[in-house]
Amino acid sequence: MKKVFLYSSLALVPFLTFAQTQLTNKKGSEYQFTVVKNIESTSVQNQGSSGTCWSFSSLSFFESELIRMKKGKDFNLSEMFVVHCSYPLKAENYIRMHGHAQFGEGGEFTDPINVLRKFGMVPQDVYNGKVKTGENYNHHDLDSILLGMAKEIASSPKTIDPDYKKKFEDKLDELLGKIPEEFEYKGKKYTPQSYAKELGINPDNYVFISSFTHHPFYSKFVLEIPDNWGWDLYNNVKLDEMMQTIDNALTMGYGVAWAADVSEPGFKFKEGLALLPEKPVSGMTEEEKKNLFVKPVPQLKVTQENRQTAFDNFETQDDHAMHITGIVKDQNGKKYYIVKNSWGKNNECDGYFYATEEYVRMKTTSIMVHKKTIPKALSVKLGIKQL
Repeated sequence: MKKVFLYSSLALVPFLTFAQTQLTNKKGSEYQFTVVKNIESTSVQNQGSSGTCWSFSSLSFFESELIRMKKGKDFNLSEMFVVHCSYPLKAENYIRMHGHAQFGEGGEFTDPINVLRKFGMVPQDVYNGKVKTGENYNHHDLDSILLGMAKEIASSPKTIDPDYKKKFEDKLDELLGKIPEEFEYKGKKYTPQSYAKELGINPDNYVFISSFTHHPFYSKFVLEIPDNWGWDLYNNVKLDEMMQTIDNALTMGYGVAWAADVSEPGFKFKEGLALLPEKPVSGMTEEEKKNLFVKPVPQLKVTQENRQTAFDNFETQDDHAMHITGIVKDQNGKKYYIVKNSWGKNNECDGYFYATEEYVRMKTTSIMVHKKTIPKALSVKLGIKQL
């Protein structure tokens, strides 16, 4: 996932307050939402002009986990620590594959889990990944520079430079800042590993789930999307089971890390909605298009079959990663999911939006959940031992 947007940075407040008072998507809208479930989450962040939504959404997910675990409510984990740690791993994979592998800003939910396991974690206050204070994230130069380095090494006609890993680390230190080996935070000394240990997030507790028919259900498979550069494995389940897992997690008070396609004409962050209308937008009148984000409209019926077709035809791609934090219903009783984004607060929902159940059914590429939230019958089918 590597959707890149640059929005202004605004004051950041938790969505919990918003959810209790803001029950529509924008001023003048006829959508009326009633909150069914809303988990606590931390402040909306802004990924700026960087394709690092996978890091922002994952860490938002884990910050909500820390709230649920009663570790505190003021956590702000460092997204750029995860990015810094991930690039050398991407480079090694790219070079070992002679340049025939994905290398770029994008990533998956598996990447922060792997970083947490291998390298630990640090707070944002300790490492923000900004060489210049106050600047928005802009990784265009960073990505092109690192890709150029990786290509040069991978295409070398002679032996591979044995110092290439250090050169990558040095360049990342120059572009993002050097990661501290030790640091003091809130009066206590840590290393990234000891800080991660104190957080108490066990990487083994989190499971990656998808739903496609080109692999057997209840098996693990490599999800064939470009940003799954590490060829990590996902549990394949039926569509209804994936949706049941999302609902079960939220009902139990757990968040859901959500990867999806956001290229649909019914996805409008500024309008605060992600819709999958029954009538294609391309066939709508101008009046219908104008009212699409003002009045509820019938949604497309989504099946396992048309979902698969959309993925096979590249209509559904691995665009963006977000954090689902709750459920609402509109005045007609239709279910929507509350989604926390990482594009700043530049909409009337303070950086959140509402996605219809149909949109999530059709456009989801994968989710990450705590294994405890998987319905028991499904966990047995997957061979996942719950706590």
